[in-house]
Amino acid sequence: MKRSLKILPVVGALGAAAVLPAAAASAGAPVPTLRGRAILPAEALSDGPPSGAAIGTGPINGVQFPRPSQPVIGFSAVLAGTQDGTYLAMPDNGFGSKANSADFLIRAYEIRPEFKTAKGGSGAVSVGSYVQFRDPMGKFPHAMVRTDRLFTGADIDPESMQRGSNGDLWMGDEFGPWILHFDRHGVLLDTPFELPGGLRSPSNPALQGAPATQPNSRGIEAMTISPNGKSLYVILEGATVAAGTTSTERLVFEFSTRQKAFTPRTWTYATQSAAYLVADAWALDSDRLVVIERDGGRGLDAVFRSVYVVDLRSAPALTKRPVVDLAAIADPNLVSLPERYPGDVGLGNPFRVTCESVEAVHVLSASRLLVGCDNNLPNTGRNPGRADDTELIVIDVPGL
Repeated sequence: MKRSLKILPVVGALGAAAVLPAAAASAGAPVPTLRGRAILPAEALSDGPPSGAAIGTGPINGVQFPRPSQPVIGFSAVLAGTQDGTYLAMPDNGFGSKANSADFLIRAYEIRPEFKTAKGGSGAVSVGSYVQFRDPMGKFPHAMVRTDRLFTGADIDPESMQRGSNGDLWMGDEFGPWILHFDRHGVLLDTPFELPGGLRSPSNPALQGAPATQPNSRGIEAMTISPNGKSLYVILEGATVAAGTTSTERLVFEFSTRQKAFTPRTWTYATQSAAYLVADAWALDSDRLVVIERDGGRGLDAVFRSVYVVDLRSAPALTKRPVVDLAAIADPNLVSLPERYPGDVGLGNPFRVTCESVEAVHVLSASRLLVGCDNNLPNTGRNPGRADDTELIVIDVPGL
C-alpha cells in the first residue's frame, strides 16, 4: 500500500558556536567532520487517521495533540531508497509504549533530504510514498488492534530494518523481541522469529504471566545484514534479566535469511558502561560492523554517543575501535549554523548530536556515514522548550 504526500520543506539551519578541542585541532590529523545536515520538523504529518490521542489534549512542547493525521516522527532505521538521493526511513512504534501508540500506524517512508553543506543546500527533508506494514495472511499469531490487520504501535515496536537480496524487508522488534519478515510492499511473510534461549520482554503477549527474560525496551535495537544478504546480525540494546542491570554484556546473534533460523554463532558486545545502550549497526564488510553506542541523555545532557567498528572475527567477545564521537563532531565550515530556534544547543564547531535516541546508522562509503535520530515525539532535545525535530547528518570519517 503506497500513497503519495508532500510536506513543505523546512530549512535545516541551526546555534551557538563552540571551539574545536585544542588537542584535535593542533594534531593536524584528519578528524570526523560534519559534511551535511537536514531536518524534518517535529510537526511533519503524513495521511491517515488521527494519532496520539493517548498523549493528551493540547500543545506539548509546541506540538498540538492529538495529531490530525499520522505523524512521520523520527527514524530508527534508514536504508537506501528507490532513487539516487532517497532513503527508506522507518519510525518505531510511535510514542514509546503499547498503551499510547495504538493509533500510530507502522510504516517506512521514502524521504529525500537536501543536505545543507558548505556548498549550499536547504537542509530540508521531503517525504513521499510509504510502505504500510500489515498482515493480510494472518501470520502474526497474536491479537492485533485493527481488524484490517495494519500493524500499529500497540502490536509491534520496530527498531531496526534491513533489505534482503531480493528486496524483502527484515525488521528487528522490541515487543517480542522478534525478527519480522516482510515483502517489499510491507506484507508479513512469516510467523515472527523469537530469539534463542527463550528471551521474551514484558510486552510479549505469549508470556501469559511467566516472568520476562529480557527487560522492556531492551530488545532488538540494532540489526544489520551481511553484504551477501545471507546473515542478519542482531545486537540486543540492553543486558538480559539474568545478567542484571550492572552488566555491560550485550548478546549478539546470527540469523540465516536462507534457513530462516538463528545459527549457533553468538558473540558478546561490551558497552563502556552498564547504563549505555546499543542503538544501531551496519555491516562494513563480511567481517566488520559499525555500531552506535549511546547514553540516555538529551540536549546538553547527551554526553556519550560513539560509533565503533567491531570485528566479528574476535569471537566470542567482540573487539571494538572508536571512530566517531557523536558528542563532538568537527564542523569547521559551520554547516550546523545558524540556529533554527533561539535557544538551540550543541551547534557550531564542534557539533553535538543532542537527540536522546540517535538510532540509525547507514554506511554510505568507505569514509562516510549517515546518522539519523528518533526524536521521541513530543520530547525535547535540541531546544529545551520545543519538541525535537528529526535530524539526519552526514559525517566524513577518515580511516573508517
